[in-house]
Amino acid sequence: MTKSHAEMIRIFKEESAYGTPNPKKGFFAFLGRTKPLFYSRFVSIILKGAKIARKGKYSNEVWIDNSLDTIDILEKAGARFDISGLDNLREEPDKGYVIIANHMSTLETVALPAMVQTNRNVTFIVKDSLVKGNIFGAIMRARDPIVVGRKNPREDLEHVLSSGEEILKSGTSLIIFPQSTRDNRFDPKKFNSLGVKLAKRAKTKVIPLALKTDCWGNGKWIKEYGRIDVSKTIYFHFDKPIDIVGNGKEAHQSIVEFIAKKQAAWAAS
Repeated sequence: MTKSHAEMIRIFKEESAYGTPNPKKGFFAFLGRTKPLFYSRFVSIILKGAKIARKGKYSNEVWIDNSLDTIDILEKAGARFDISGLDNLREEPDKGYVIIANHMSTLETVALPAMVQTNRNVTFIVKDSLVKGNIFGAIMRARDPIVVGRKNPREDLEHVLSSGEEILKSGTSLIIFPQSTRDNRFDPKKFNSLGVKLAKRAKTKVIPLALKTDCWGNGKWIKEYGRIDVSKTIYFHFDKPIDIVGNGKEAHQSIVEFIAKKQAAWAAS
């Protein structure tokens, strides 16, 4: 049985870990993970949120609620979440930290707000395609993210560093995916050090986040529209916040090693 939103919020705010209780099985769970039904439910959540966002009323509470709705439909489809290190999100909650994670699928973008926003104010660094349009784009714009175009890396770097420093010093944390694109395989060579550079400039800490979300596959033509494979456990592990010392190379290497180690352990489980 899935938990209520109020209970999920309590867990994310007070506990260190969460695991899906008794993942759904059987005919109705099977129906829930078929692409047409699952995505009809997901689109319904997004449409509801977009309508609120266009009215200028997309609050933190609504964002969390939409995120929990998505976690709920995944669990009802038979998916299992294994989330740990939630207590590491509670250090200096009024201070902006940089949360640095690998990037696998749409799942983390829509599930992370429930885990993080319940503990500290947060937004994303996103590519410009995610803020376009009046549906999902309306929701993302309502969260005041830092937007990069990926056409001029030098301009993007300066924009992220200057805008990011301002946001972090205001007390809002930032989630950044340093990979150039979503990938089921973690390649350290494609994992840039922008998050560490930003934290160093803002004189703040980094929370490393390792995740495994290939339960939500990437579609061939539309990345968001992939297969839902509930045999793959969904993992999120938030590590302890770390200081950036010197030029940040040691911190960056530590984050890369942490994510790689977690990926290897989850693959072997």
